[in-house]
Parts: sequence; C-alpha cells; structure tokens
Amino acid sequence: MAAKKHRAIEFAPRTHERCGVVDLGSNSVRLVIFEGRARNPVAIFNEKAVLGLGRGLQSTGQLNPEAIEQALTIMLRYHAVATAMAADPLQVLATAAVRDAENGAAFVTALQERMPDVPIRVLAGDEEARLSADGLLLGFPEADGVLGDLGGGSLELVELRHGRVGHVASLPIGAIRLAERANNDVVRARAVVEKELSGVGWLKKGEGRDLYLVGGAFRALARMHIAQTAYPLFIVHHYGLKREEARDLAGVVTAATRRTLERMAGAPAKRLADLPFAAVVLRRLLRATGATRVVFSANGLREGWYASLLDDEVRREPPLQAAARELAASFGRDLRLPLALTEWTAALFPEETEAEAALRGAACWVSDIGSHDHPDYRAEQSFLRVLRQPGVGLDHHARAFLAMVVALRYEAEPDAPYLQMGRVLLDVRTVRRAEILGAALRLAYTLSGGTTALLDGTSVKRDGSRVRLRLREGGGVFAGESVMRRVEALAAAMGAEAEVEVREAV
Repeated sequence: MAAKKHRAIEFAPRTHERCGVVDLGSNSVRLVIFEGRARNPVAIFNEKAVLGLGRGLQSTGQLNPEAIEQALTIMLRYHAVATAMAADPLQVLATAAVRDAENGAAFVTALQERMPDVPIRVLAGDEEARLSADGLLLGFPEADGVLGDLGGGSLELVELRHGRVGHVASLPIGAIRLAERANNDVVRARAVVEKELSGVGWLKKGEGRDLYLVGGAFRALARMHIAQTAYPLFIVHHYGLKREEARDLAGVVTAATRRTLERMAGAPAKRLADLPFAAVVLRRLLRATGATRVVFSANGLREGWYASLLDDEVRREPPLQAAARELAASFGRDLRLPLALTEWTAALFPEETEAEAALRGAACWVSDIGSHDHPDYRAEQSFLRVLRQPGVGLDHHARAFLAMVVALRYEAEPDAPYLQMGRVLLDVRTVRRAEILGAALRLAYTLSGGTTALLDGTSVKRDGSRVRLRLREGGGVFAGESVMRRVEALAAAMGAEAEVEVREAV
C-alpha cells in the first residue's frame, strides 16, 4: 500500500477578538460578549437585568419612568464591562418599547450622551424580525416553516423556506403588552392574539412544517417541559415538541393559577406573570400556522447581529462540521488526522446516508479531544464535553451520537451510567452505529498512535462475514495483543469474525 499524504485542513482556530451587543428590550436589557468570529457563536459574558422598560406603555404611551434611570445605570455598567473586555465593536439594539414609546427618542438621546462612542440602533419591526431570522439560521441553516420571536413588547414573525427568509411581520403582542391589552385576562388575550394573527395571511404556509420559537418567555416554557419530563439534556436549543405536546403544555400553563405555576418544576420566578400570555401566543400560533412540530432556539436577535460580522464563507459552513472542527482545534493533537480517519472508516459503512456520513465525519473530528485529559477520566470527560458543548451547531441527536462515539473510542465501559444520557436520545440503530464507529476509532488510534504516518499503512473493511484489517509489513504496526483485542471487539460489534492480513511493502 502506497503511503498517503494528508495535509492539514485550512481551518482558522478561534481568535480572541471580541464583540459585544446590548439587547435593550421591553422587559429586560442584556449584554452579550462573543469571542472570535467562528461559525458557531460563543458567548463568554452574558448578563441580564429585568427592568420592565416597556411596562405600562400600552396605557401611557411612555417608557416605564421607574425603569429609565435603572436602565441608564445598567447601561453604564455594560459599557464599562465591554470596554474592560476589549469588545469591539459594541452596539446597542433597542426594540419595541423604545421604538414605540413617545419618550423613546429622548431616552436614546440621554443614553447616547452617557455613551457617545457606542452606536445605538432603534430597530424597526421588520429589522428586528430579520435579525432574529439570521440568528436562528446560524443554528438551523435549513429551517423550513415559521419563526416566532416573542419579546416583551412585540411578536416578530418570519416565513422560512429551506433557509431563506420570506415574509416578515411584527405584531404588538409581546408578553407584557399582551397582558396589558387584555387587562391580565388570558381569555381576552386569546381574542387579541387571534385578531392580530388573522391579519398575517401567509402564516397558513406553515401547515405541516416547523414552528421555531425564540425569546425568553418561550424558552421558559421549554425549560418547564424539560424539567417535568426528566429529559436527559437540559439544553433548550434544538429542543423539539410534537404539535400535541406543545399544545398540551400551552394549555396547562394558560389555565394555571400563579400559585400553581410557582409549584411547577422549572418555572422561572421572574417570568411567572408572562408565562400564561406566552402560552396563549404559542397555542394561537399553532392554530394559525398548522405546524406539526415546535422547535426552540436559543439563537435570535443577538446572534443575528453577530452573524452580520461574519464573512459569507464562514456563514455558509455547515454548523455540525464547524462545531466539530472547533472542538478538534481546541483539544486535539493533529488537524490532519480527522480527514484520514474519515477516509479510513468509510469502508465499514458502505450503505450510510449523506446525513450519517456527515455525522461520522464529525465524530472523526472530535475523536481526539480527550488527549490532554487525565487517562482515568478521558472517556467521561470527552462524553460530557461534546454532549454539553456551548455552541449552536449540534442538535440533540448529533450531540448524543458524537458523545457516545468519543466515549467508546476512549474505552468507556458499556454500562457506564453517563452513557445512558446518550442512549435515550438515540434509536437502537444509531446506538449500534456509535458502538461500531467507537470501536473502529479505538482500533485506529491503537494502530497509529494518533499519527497519519502509521495509519496510512493500514486499512479496515467489512468483507462478507469478516472484518479484515490489513497491515503493511515494515510499516511500524504489527498485530500484537492490543491490536488483536481491538479488531476482535470491532468485529464483534459488527456481528462478524476478525481477520488480520499482513502485506509486503510495495
């Protein structure tokens, strides 16, 4: 077998340059500082203050006077934090409360006087909707359905067609404003929401597709469902519910008294007043769109702003592959090896789908991320590092599959309790693929020592009822006890017999 040459992939590791955005909303104000300009945003600072700047706006037309001074003080702190962390650029994005209030312009002027070097952008409703869509698409590049971003003052709606933005709308039914319009009566709130949604004819195009939910109140509903169902992964991003599950959740929350809500698992104390009205919006959206599934997103306006700073080439990267490469760049040893492993393992999965091949490739990228960890904890540490990694590029299925593979590559005990978190998120066929790929990667690292030079002298494939490992004589690899044990384990995982063949060097 002729030696192969593997070049290091042209991949720019995450830089330490930082940028910051302040989301000045109707209910809360939040500063997020991102590090780097990679495909998957990583927030290294995230602080929120619940001020209720838009509370009372419906009846007075003014920003909440009690919140204005607090907001100015908080903004000075955020400015100081961003400056100390060298976040550049830093921008303030003001949404529904500021744009709709009669004294919104005066508030912006007062804020600008205190922070003359920071641009303050008051977003129109359509702009807010499009930024939310851009943020969502970082994590769901092929999103197809309707996006609903619920804030305190408004609900932004976006039609999504396989990753492309279509119609947009902004409605004055954010959780705070809706409660005020309905005099805190959820029955009246239903009528208000129905009337507003009836004017958005294109919502019917969501029938049979997904409803993507963005915003703190919607995420709170997702956390409640996760807590109440003992779901193994407490990550809202990519959490999905079938239509009836989402409808039932909304119905329970809408009908609950405040005292009942306080006792519900996962219910956030600061959002109890908003939850019934967020549930009303969710249930009416399900009816208006005809969506068959609800998917929650942690990405929205702020990530959309971050996306505007990225090069087009970076934004086009598939998020799964980008996330896996970023983990490899941070924790692996050799960026040439994952490509070689992807090629080396391909013969074991001749009938895999395109999506399965992408997951296998990603698994090869993350397969060395425990190389610098304590040997006794590599399997568990790597499993948790992948399962709980903070980026937006992995859905729950991908997290579980990659975590299972890397743990098994590090020889995790099959009955290790932590592996159960991954198993319950995968079907039986996918668990078996993870077991086979984990065993194959364990063999590959035993053969190669984590180097492409030694891996190039070997190959493995399924040949009928046998798994055949081929070695090149004099290639630095021989079929010792550890190699035989691992090739037999791979064969057993595939329900086959193991065979080792040594060929003379050409």
